[in-house]
Amino acid sequence: MKPPGDLETRTVQWTKHHVTVGDRDVHNPVPDTSMNVDAGKQVFGYYCVVCHGRDGQNTGVPFAASLSPPIPSLASREVQSYSDGQLKWIIEHGIAPSGMPAAKGTLSDDEMWQAVDYIRHLPPAGSLGEPQVYSGNTDNESGR
Repeated sequence: MKPPGDLETRTVQWTKHHVTVGDRDVHNPVPDTSMNVDAGKQVFGYYCVVCHGRDGQNTGVPFAASLSPPIPSLASREVQSYSDGQLKWIIEHGIAPSGMPAAKGTLSDDEMWQAVDYIRHLPPAGSLGEPQVYSGNTDNESGR
């Protein structure tokens, strides 16, 4: 299968940022503090890690690049260019047909906002190792 071309990619990205993904102007009510970033890391560790890796950059996720569309690195310019409200909207509602599930009913609003705080402060790629489910590492996914 041939990957999409530059024009198709830009068109899809523009559409997601301006049409598909809501809450562009919604601001994160959870303060961007180290305590909330750490709480977001905990949430990320039990909800997001299987698909996004412990570092949010797909480290150790064997299928991340082979899905269609591939799972993006959360540190990528594409993902980081979303507003906080849009990131929370994606977490809450998911993105069909990408495989990104909706967290509404599983995570609280505060947990979703804390996950956004963590996504804004991701560690260097590979620095947290692979998810336990893939590596056999017995450390807690949240890093504790």
